[in-house]
Amino acid sequence: MTPGLDMGARTLEGGMPVTDRRRALLALEDGTVFEGWSCGAPGEADGEACFNTSLSGYQEVLTDPSYAGQIVTMTMPQIGNYGVNGADMESRGSFARGFVVREMSRIASSWRSEMSAPEFLRRQGVVAIEGVDTRRLTRHLREQGAMRAVISTTDLDPASLVAKAKASPGLVGRDLVREVAVTSAYEWGTEDPTGCLPVDTGVLPVKPRYRVVAIDSGAKFNILRRLAEAGCAVRVVPPTTSAAEILELDADGVFLANGPGDPSAVDYLYTTVRELLGFVPIFGICLGHQMLSLAMGANTYKLRYGHRGGNQPVMNLLTGQVEITSQNHGFCVDFSSMGPLDVERSGGLVHDPADLAAWVRAGVAPVVTAGRFGAVQLTHVNLNDMTVEGVRALDQRAFSVQYHPEAAPGPHDSRYLFGAFSALMDGREDYLSVSDPRFAGRGAGGCEEGESQGC
Repeated sequence: MTPGLDMGARTLEGGMPVTDRRRALLALEDGTVFEGWSCGAPGEADGEACFNTSLSGYQEVLTDPSYAGQIVTMTMPQIGNYGVNGADMESRGSFARGFVVREMSRIASSWRSEMSAPEFLRRQGVVAIEGVDTRRLTRHLREQGAMRAVISTTDLDPASLVAKAKASPGLVGRDLVREVAVTSAYEWGTEDPTGCLPVDTGVLPVKPRYRVVAIDSGAKFNILRRLAEAGCAVRVVPPTTSAAEILELDADGVFLANGPGDPSAVDYLYTTVRELLGFVPIFGICLGHQMLSLAMGANTYKLRYGHRGGNQPVMNLLTGQVEITSQNHGFCVDFSSMGPLDVERSGGLVHDPADLAAWVRAGVAPVVTAGRFGAVQLTHVNLNDMTVEGVRALDQRAFSVQYHPEAAPGPHDSRYLFGAFSALMDGREDYLSVSDPRFAGRGAGGCEEGESQGC
C-alpha cells in the first residue's frame, strides 16, 4: 500500500469551485478568532496552534508524525502550488490535526504532482482553513506563545469554539508517541506493520556495513533513507521494546527517532535508553535527543513558540561552523540540569552552564558531570535564542541533536551527522569532525558537489 495516496487517482485540479466554498473559523484559547474558508476536510479539530516558516515542503510537514496534536500555520502565503506526490510522503499519512494557510492553490503545477493539496487534505481527513491573515496569526503566537486552538467548518459560533479550545488537552504532559509509532518490528525497505511501503526507500545497501536498530517514536521516512544510504541495515522497532530485546538483536548502533508530544511523558522510552547507555553506540534526533538527555538526568521545558522551519542557525561548538537547519520541536533540553560544570574540561572557564550565549562567545563546548553517566558535552547551540541543539556523552558513545539533519524539507548542511554516526560505530573518537574527508563533498548551502543550490 502506498502511504497516504491512492495512485490510481491523479487529480490536477482537486479543489472545490470557489462558489462552493464552505466557511470556517479558527479560534484560539485567548479568545482570538480568525475567519476563513475550508480548504480541506469538513469537520472540527483541536490542537496546539504553531507556525512553520518553510517556503516549501508542506506535504512533508503534514506527514511528519512530530506534528501530531498540532494545528500548523504555514507562513508562506501561497501553499499547494506544486501539488502532492507519493515520493514526498514522510510517513504513512498525515498526522497534523489541522492546517492554516493564507491562500490554498487548487491548481498543481508540477510534473511530479499526483494530487492537489486540497484533495489530499480531504482524503486524509485534515480540517484546514484558508483566507487567514497568517502574518497576524504568526505575530500573535510569537508574542503570546503557542496556545490551544480549534478549527471548525461545522460550529461557526466564536464563543463556542473558544470554549472548546480552552477545554482541549494541549501538549504538556501528553504522550503522543504511542499514537504514531509502529506496534511491531519491521525491516526498512519492506512493508511496515500497517502494510505501508514507501514509494522511495532511498538507496538500500547491497552489503550493509552496519546493523542499526531504530526505535520508532514517529520516525520520518527520510531519516531511515539516510541511515540506509550510510550503509545501515535498519530494523525499526516499537518504542515499548525493552533494552534487553534491543541488545539481543546484536546491533552495531541504536537510533532514536523524532516524535510528537511532551518528552517528559515518554518515561518508558528514556528509561530504555538509560539501560542501553554504555552498551551500544546511540544517535538521537529531535525527540530522540530529548530521550537521550532525559536518560542522563536532564530536565526538559516547553519553549514559548518552538522552532519550526528550515532556516534555524545552529553553531557547532566543536568546529565553530554554523549550520542552517530544519527544525520541528516545541520542547527543549536544559543542559545545566544534567550536573555541575567540569571546569577543567570546559577550557578552564567558569561560565554558568545555563548561559549558552557566554559559551558561544567563548567558542568553547562546555562539559558537565552527569552522575554515573560521566561527562556530557554541549555540542550545538541555536543562535536565534541560545537554546540547546546538541549534546554528546563523552564516556558513553552517544550523541544527539535537536534538529533534523535529514531535512525533508530543508537544507542539507547537517547530513554529515549520519556519517558521524557511522564513524561512532567504527569506534572513532573524532566522529563529530566535519573536516574529516569521510564527511566531505558538500559545497556552499550544504549541497552535494554538482547539485544546484535548490537541492
